[in-house]
Amino acid sequence: MFEVLVIIAVILAIAIAAVLVLAATKPNTLRVQRSTSVKAPPERIFPLISDFHQWVTWSPYEQKDPAMKRTYSGAERGRGAVYAWDGDKNVGSGRMEILDVSAPSKIAIKLDFFKPFEGHNTAEFTMLPQGHVTYVTWLMHGPAPFTSKLMQVFINLDNIIGKDFEIGLANLKRLAEK
Repeated sequence: MFEVLVIIAVILAIAIAAVLVLAATKPNTLRVQRSTSVKAPPERIFPLISDFHQWVTWSPYEQKDPAMKRTYSGAERGRGAVYAWDGDKNVGSGRMEILDVSAPSKIAIKLDFFKPFEGHNTAEFTMLPQGHVTYVTWLMHGPAPFTSKLMQVFINLDNIIGKDFEIGLANLKRLAEK
């Protein structure tokens, strides 16, 4: 019986070591990016993003917890606008602050997650007009601490977050093209 326990312990130690080694090989940064084309000028899209009050109309995270508590502070919109949320396990809690705007082409947002996992990222929205179409890109990037790397051994964060970005961009497109 003792030999069986030793074999199980060795196999378990090897499995844990393998997971830790795989986690260590993950990139030190997280980067998720999605884009879409919108048949509208950037001036119609920009206010939907630069005013956090408008996010309830298009953000995929707003639909995940309709009972989520929202707090707005700072500027009404644009640079200095702050949006904090506290929700269920689907959205957690966090805070966003618009750091920089170049109307109507770019918005940079400081994005801090507190629950369920702490994370500090930057979100950027860019709007590039080309004829009757505007190409909108939603990018999130930031450091990937070891806990994030460990999660990435088991789940593909680009796929999970990217699907949310795709939903949000589709919602933005629908609103702006009305």
